[in-house]
Amino acid sequence: MEVHVKPEVQAKLDEIARESGQSCDEVVEDVLMGYFDELADLRKTLDRRYEEIASGKVKLIDGEEAMARLLAKSAARRAGQAIL
Repeated sequence: MEVHVKPEVQAKLDEIARESGQSCDEVVEDVLMGYFDELADLRKTLDRRYEEIASGKVKLIDGEEAMARLLAKSAARRAGQAIL
C-alpha cells in the first residue's frame, strides 16, 4: 500500500524515523496500530456507557443543567482561589 502525505507530514515522519532509528514504514505501522487500539478502546467505552444509560444505571441530564453545574463549579473554584 502507498500512502501519500503532505510535505510537512513527510518531514515530521522522516524526523521521527531518524530519531527512533526506525524506517518510515515502521513508524507509520506503529502509528496506525496505536490508532486502531485507541479506536477499539473508545468503542468499548461507548458501548459500556450506552449499556449503563440503557439499563438506567446512569441518569442523563440535559445540556443546560450540565452547563449550569460546570459554571457553578468554576465560580466556586474562582471564589476559593480569590480568598487565598
